[in-house]
Amino acid sequence: MQKNENTFVLAGVLFAITALVALLLSLVNNVTAPKISEIEKQEQTLARSAVLRGADDFKEIALTEDISELVQSIHEGAHEGQTVGYCVSVSPAGFGGPINMIVGLNLEGAIEGVKIVSFSETPGLGSKAQDAVFCDQFRNKGKSGLLKVIKSGTAKSDEIVAVSGATVSSKAVTTGVNAAIEAVNGIREGDAE
Repeated sequence: MQKNENTFVLAGVLFAITALVALLLSLVNNVTAPKISEIEKQEQTLARSAVLRGADDFKEIALTEDISELVQSIHEGAHEGQTVGYCVSVSPAGFGGPINMIVGLNLEGAIEGVKIVSFSETPGLGSKAQDAVFCDQFRNKGKSGLLKVIKSGTAKSDEIVAVSGATVSSKAVTTGVNAAIEAVNGIREGDAE
């Protein structure tokens, strides 16, 4: 009988420790969750400001059914009450998982900036898709339509040169940018009607 009693005592102690740890984790989460949420909002606002120069106020626009599933949100950027463009949060699938990014487009539909917010691409290869050398290629493109990726050479107005060794990541970022272009074009066409 003594062996069974020891097993029950050990199981009870283990259960008590597990319950205490779960309670502590819950309390820590309740204390830190609002602060984490606030920091994430600030980071998103900073990222929007970085991709849409001149905008200092952002208002979320409701997504319609015809918008790509890659689009997470669209914010109208304004300065002194005047709309200056749109920031589109997109999440295309990269080599290592989703690439969360924000694309800024002006009222003419030209890309003002691309910012990778988070991703899990291969360090040293796919991670180069977040570098300014790659992301700056998108600037002032998109007015004439969707973009395509080329592996090397000189890019035309509708082309982006892939990061060497990271074609999948380069294509994923471009897919996200194209989803943003289509979403903003839909908004612009709706405004023209």
